[in-house]
Amino acid sequence: MSVEEAAARIRAQGESSRRLARDPVNQAMINNWVEAIGDANPRYTEGVAPPVMVQVWTMNGLHGQRAADDPLGAMLAVLDEAGYTSVVATNSEQTYHRYLRVGEHVSASTALESVVGPKRTALGEGWFVTTRTSWYVGDELVADMLFRVLKFAPPPSARGALRPVVSRDTEFFWEGTKAGELRIQRWGDVLRHPPGPMPPEGDLDAKPDWVVASGRGTVYSYVVHHRPAVPGKQLPFVIALVELEEGVRMLGELVGADPAEVHIGLPVTATFLKVDDDLTLPAWRVAR
Repeated sequence: MSVEEAAARIRAQGESSRRLARDPVNQAMINNWVEAIGDANPRYTEGVAPPVMVQVWTMNGLHGQRAADDPLGAMLAVLDEAGYTSVVATNSEQTYHRYLRVGEHVSASTALESVVGPKRTALGEGWFVTTRTSWYVGDELVADMLFRVLKFAPPPSARGALRPVVSRDTEFFWEGTKAGELRIQRWGDVLRHPPGPMPPEGDLDAKPDWVVASGRGTVYSYVVHHRPAVPGKQLPFVIALVELEEGVRMLGELVGADPAEVHIGLPVTATFLKVDDDLTLPAWRVAR
């Protein structure tokens, strides 16, 4: 099925089922919002919610998942499958029909408005996906939003732009990875990573050198990447922040590991992933 055919099918399904907010409009959330934004309008201390909070009430939360009939999720999945794996240039236009008041319970539904493309952009060929989300109290429309994303397939030249920047301060590190070494910047007795141009103790006459790390450490923190698809990578994969024996922390992919076995404190050793003749990335393997 082509992108156009998939878009037509999803658009024909119309609005998704209405998703009820986890909580009614409440003063505690309003207080947190206006404090963070710095809005001192006294009206928002008297049971009236700022209109721009409308999306807050129906957000999925930290562990929320898209509904099965969510058209945006369905369309993004189609484009991921077609190789348009990157997202940029999101924007939205919101319209508020009235203020919300404490105690009202909001629901939201979403429909696919349009999918336009393929368009050639400076980032690569892509598709503009626009959805309309409508918020209701009962059957009354209280707000709506046009939301637009550009899903694009970065050409090889654009992917190259994501390479790490090599400077005078970091050149020694990347030369080390090409040689199969983890080099840590040293200022006197102080080790530092990532390397920096200025001494940590403020001695402007100090000059840095480097030491070679043992390559042994433990997982300090990690994330498991499930989506979106990444060219050349099989999903899911693990990115780990490793605390080395020398005391500094370094980020890299944990290769050859089942995400289910990864945990804080897991012993790992350094390995190196050659991208091309000019770039080798540091990575980790579980210490067996």
